[in-house]
Amino acid sequence: MRTCRRALTVLALSFAPLAVWAAVPVTDSNSGYNNSGSSYPPAGYGTNGAYAGGAATSAPSAQGELFNQLQRMQDQLAQQQGAIEVLQNQVNQLKQEGLERYQDLDRRIGAGVAPAATPDNSSAGGAPSAAAGGAAAGAAAAAPAASSEPGDPAKEKLYYDAAFDLIKAKDFDKASQAFTAFLRKYPNSQYAGNAQYWLGEVNLAKGDLQAAGQAFAKVSQLYPKHAKVPDSLYKLADVERRLGHTDKVKGILQQVVAQYPGTSAAQLAQRDLQRL
Repeated sequence: MRTCRRALTVLALSFAPLAVWAAVPVTDSNSGYNNSGSSYPPAGYGTNGAYAGGAATSAPSAQGELFNQLQRMQDQLAQQQGAIEVLQNQVNQLKQEGLERYQDLDRRIGAGVAPAATPDNSSAGGAPSAAAGGAAAGAAAAAPAASSEPGDPAKEKLYYDAAFDLIKAKDFDKASQAFTAFLRKYPNSQYAGNAQYWLGEVNLAKGDLQAAGQAFAKVSQLYPKHAKVPDSLYKLADVERRLGHTDKVKGILQQVVAQYPGTSAAQLAQRDLQRL
């Protein structure tokens, strides 16, 4: 019996170290990390054990580049907006000038268009100034030869009135053609001076500054005693201003003030001279 007890004791002592070792957690000798519920690989490392923290450090760089791109886009938009505003201002200015031309034309139409009592082709009253004559010299030389017909006041008036009605209807293209044809057909008509002046007004309303300036200048050149000469010279100065020929504007305005005192054109010319 004693022998049996001694054998059991020896066996118990022999298996005791195994139980102790079983209670100790098993670890991976290669990684140094235990496997008791921990994830592998640890956070920040790839499947091959390499550290993957580089993505986190590169994120600020990508965000900075995106910010720079947005900043450049905003700068470009600001430049484009500035260019659009400049163009819009130019368009508004052109619209305002066009409106002023139409309003001025309406006022002149309402003021009446009675032709001068004296023949428009009279050479009395002196030659036009160098400023006005020089502006029209090229146009006069290039103008087609007039094929005049024998004077018929009734027929001339019908033709003239028909052309003027086109102005009232705001059909400026046809009005320009009608007055041009009238002047070619009846260059010596008592209505010719008026037709020449209104040809300038029509071309100005159309925005054809070159043709308008030529037409206005020819009023004083071809019909120096006509009642429309002061107005035509004043309008010529306005055309030269719009064309940027500021060196001519002052001389024409001074001519209006000096040669046609008391007229509405002289008053307007005096006002413009004070603004120069």
